[in-house]
Amino acid sequence: MKPVFETALRESVMSARQQLELAHLEAQPSQVHRHAARLLDLLDRARVNDIDTTGWVPATVMAMVMDSAADTE
Repeated sequence: MKPVFETALRESVMSARQQLELAHLEAQPSQVHRHAARLLDLLDRARVNDIDTTGWVPATVMAMVMDSAADTE
């Protein structure tokens, strides 16, 4: 059985991912940035806690996240 923290974190990642994809489809750049930042924060929290997130976020979504991060520089 997975620890409660990992399960809650995965659910939060999936929610942020879905919100990011929706914002992207609706062409809402500020919301894309918001959800991309949230997703990065959640993935960083997983990394700090040694949780393997392989497969949680598809490469296409990560590309959106990285594009959003690049827009802030």
